[in-house]
Amino acid sequence: MNSHTRFLERPGGRLAFTVTGSGPLVICAPGMGELKESYQGVVSRLESAGYRAAALDLRGHGESDTTFDTYDNTALASDYLALARHLGDPAILIGSSMAAGAAVIAAALSPQDVRGLVLAGPFVRNSGSTLSKALLDLLLARPWGRHVWRMYYRSLFKGSTPTWLPAHQDNIHDTLASPDRWRTFRATTRTDHSPASEALPQVSSPALVVMGTGDPDWKDPVAEATWLSDKLGCPQILVSGAGHYPLVEDPNELINQMITHLDQWSERA
Repeated sequence: MNSHTRFLERPGGRLAFTVTGSGPLVICAPGMGELKESYQGVVSRLESAGYRAAALDLRGHGESDTTFDTYDNTALASDYLALARHLGDPAILIGSSMAAGAAVIAAALSPQDVRGLVLAGPFVRNSGSTLSKALLDLLLARPWGRHVWRMYYRSLFKGSTPTWLPAHQDNIHDTLASPDRWRTFRATTRTDHSPASEALPQVSSPALVVMGTGDPDWKDPVAEATWLSDKLGCPQILVSGAGHYPLVEDPNELINQMITHLDQWSERA
């Protein structure tokens, strides 16, 4: 990203973010274990399309502080809204994975601050068995937990990937070597997504669901995308063969389609 990191003071610590471009505001937040740099391709295209694009590091991730008390969806929703107000405009919220659930909560809490939602690989309800979640938590607690996460994270990509991704993955792995960052990352993995699903009836903002058809986090990713788009009464884009991060794997045509929706929400169509 071609801008310097800035910091937003929040109760309990600071959040790191970057801003580039000018025009209607878009705030991008990644999923757990990810960094704001995962949006570098998206931010570049948004800037070229006439948007002001902010990318946010989650609490305890990247350059954000590890001193917060909470690291869940509701906390991230409040961070989305705080950054929009800090930057002085209602925002389109792009959320990947757990950040999609947080974006839903933000839109329900403060619709005047949210122009629209792009929900990519969205966790807006809990999935998987209690046993599988307990097993993951146990594996991450072991001395080899960081390496388990690295292998799991890499398995989430199923389609073509950009040339910068291997270095980005190495950066994530190195960042999590910090005991404080590993602690806060593990707190994030315990996020309960039910507040997001409970917030769905209160969402009035326009939305777009983006799902890779090969997303391994869902038994049936197409059915999950359909469930969410039906709940929100919004369109969906299914990216054939892509995994959990379609905005990274298949950015060009997908981002063009996404920007068409953003233009409508920003009254620029």
